Amino acid sequence: MTGYTTFRRRLLAQEPLIGTFCKFPVPHAIELLGGVGFDFVVIDEEHGPWDRITIDTAILAARAAGIAGLVRVSDPIASRILSVLDDGAAGVLVPHVLSAEKARDMAAACRYRGGKRGFSNTTRAGNFGGLGLWDHVKKHDEEVSFIAMIEDAEALEDLDGILSTPGLDAAFIGRGDLTVALGASGPESPEVISACAQIMAAAKRHGKPVAIMSGGTEDTRRYREMGASAFIVSSDQGFLRNGALKSLSDVRLGAN
Repeated sequence: MTGYTTFRRRLLAQEPLIGTFCKFPVPHAIELLGGVGFDFVVIDEEHGPWDRITIDTAILAARAAGIAGLVRVSDPIASRILSVLDDGAAGVLVPHVLSAEKARDMAAACRYRGGKRGFSNTTRAGNFGGLGLWDHVKKHDEEVSFIAMIEDAEALEDLDGILSTPGLDAAFIGRGDLTVALGASGPESPEVISACAQIMAAAKRHGKPVAIMSGGTEDTRRYREMGASAFIVSSDQGFLRNGALKSLSDVRLGAN
């Protein structure tokens, strides 16, 4: 079994998982990240220039590299979820899940049994017709992950409703958006830390894993102790920028 087939089981078991965002609409970074040992990547349709074709290719790269390929969809609507799941994504991060009603709608879009996911097994997800109808339904209801992004002040008022939703697997805390929504000074401000603690407490009450961005070892340790189990570090853009800055600095130092 590979990363894209075991991701949901490991997420629900709250094993420590490490991933990153992919912003560049090409498959190469995903192949590389799978090769160095990341557990998952998040193809960032919301904030990157991805389209249906480039996402399809990226998911193929993730499956080839044995890494779970999730997609942060651009809009919290069923049609966006259906397209990436048919392409074979291991799951979705759905932005701006503001209420229990929205969480139920998005969970239904991810599930066949008890949900409303449109059926087709003549896709990569269905092995292009190789999986029979009910084998396809069983496989994807067992393996597809739905992660709700909690990143709005309104969501903080309905945490128990959101996190008790059947079919919702985990919450991702969007510290950047929460910072803006709360008018806080930064992601490390007391208001944002308090909101994170509130989300994690609600997630614990309902047995749901929590994912969060990590800034490094101490950040990861703090949020791990608070209850997070999945961590997203930087992005392909961030890795390139940081590596380029360091190499440029090193060579300049030697050249001068």
